[in-house]
Amino acid sequence: MSVDPAAWEAIEALALGFAFAGMIASGFECVTARRASFHLLQTGGLAALASIPILVFSAPFIIMRNTVLGRRFEERPFHFVMLATILACLWSLMSGRLVLDAAQVIVGA
Repeated sequence: MSVDPAAWEAIEALALGFAFAGMIASGFECVTARRASFHLLQTGGLAALASIPILVFSAPFIIMRNTVLGRRFEERPFHFVMLATILACLWSLMSGRLVLDAAQVIVGA
């Protein structure tokens, strides 16, 4: 059984998107000693503007972290968890594709 190259590339982009999101969120937490969350946008001013690139790339990680914690502690319904997972996967696929394209431009391939 062989995997279609387009499907394999999508799987790579999805995995890379989640890995990159986790790396950005963990790096933010390491540098600032606070969790990356969408509440960063509520601070206003220059801090909110500076947090946009961080949130764009770490969003899949944040969505999944909040979804898992919400399911565990708040007992959110299954369909909400499924919808949030689909959203995080699509976002991860798009950001992973962007990271792959940027890497190809940098390498020159």
